[in-house]
Amino acid sequence: MRRLARAVLVAIPLLVLPAWAGEVGRGVAPTPSPALLVLSKGDHVLSIVDPATLTVVGQVPSGPDPHEVIAGADGKLAYISNYGGGAYNTITVVDLLRQTALPVIDLGALRGPHGLVFAGGKLWFTAEAAKAIGSYDPSTRQVDWVLGTGQNRTHMISVSPDLTLILTTNVSSGTVTIIEPSSGQRPPRGPGPGGPPPGPPAGPGGPGQTPRPDWDETVVPVGNGAEGFDVSPDGKVAWVANAQDGTISVIDLSSKRVVQTLAVDVRSANRLKFTPDGSLVFVSMLGGPDVTVLDATTRSVVKRVPVGHGAAGILMQPNGARAYVACTPDDDVAVIDVKSLTVIGHIAAGRQPDGLAWAVRP
Repeated sequence: MRRLARAVLVAIPLLVLPAWAGEVGRGVAPTPSPALLVLSKGDHVLSIVDPATLTVVGQVPSGPDPHEVIAGADGKLAYISNYGGGAYNTITVVDLLRQTALPVIDLGALRGPHGLVFAGGKLWFTAEAAKAIGSYDPSTRQVDWVLGTGQNRTHMISVSPDLTLILTTNVSSGTVTIIEPSSGQRPPRGPGPGGPPPGPPAGPGGPGQTPRPDWDETVVPVGNGAEGFDVSPDGKVAWVANAQDGTISVIDLSSKRVVQTLAVDVRSANRLKFTPDGSLVFVSMLGGPDVTVLDATTRSVVKRVPVGHGAAGILMQPNGARAYVACTPDDDVAVIDVKSLTVIGHIAAGRQPDGLAWAVRP
């Protein structure tokens, strides 16, 4: 199913000072680089972890119901989605160097922010209750682009580095939305799709104005409860974990269709991540004791790694040596050695850990 969509440029006032803004985080040491960021849904804090020692060096209030976190390209700011099952409409901003909370981003009617990606100098987010995605420009402090998906529970998002391919999983619809510049249009110029595309100097807005780009949305049916997903490092396929079916759908991104469904018993799957070299795929399950590891070539299960009573967020170390898994029911983060596929450590970073991210300063 394919349809044409036009993005909407919006200007929403965004700086709202929460009661705890400016509060100094409970830092005990400077923020390292790289820093491992861990969200605690139970304590409503962002923990800053030194990955060399697996110790928390500081904590900062995260705002209500934090689910996902991402750092900016310079590693100085972190952004946290305040989800609330669609009730909330804020993204909390954290100064990682000062370990303090900054004024939040108020998304207005774009409620239920969840999935976050930082690409092209902008923060990309899903707004589940609004059935939409958007981008926020830190330089102007404005949401500069919004696009509807028309799908239920648009939850997680991926954006290619060149900003020409966007994917979302839509949990209740059991679909993946593939978003690209419309056929016949070249990719938009500049740091995000809100900017004008290359083209003739005149457009519908009058002489000297260039029309805004349209976007094609291809909706690909996958499985029930499609949520955690990842695009392979070579950009050829997307793997999608279907929590209710216990399967994984493999989407060929050139043909935009499911080419294989893997019956690998991953019911209650929450997140799915490729290793940086693309050889393995890790799947966490909120209701299961293991992290399932698959061979990306044979598409078969290699091992089920015991981690506790359930797992959520997965984060790969950039060099591929370790995987970090948020064990939400057990109140810790498990550290998995990728070579031996064994748990080699645990991080205590607050109750009900979930979203994980890296913050790296150049």
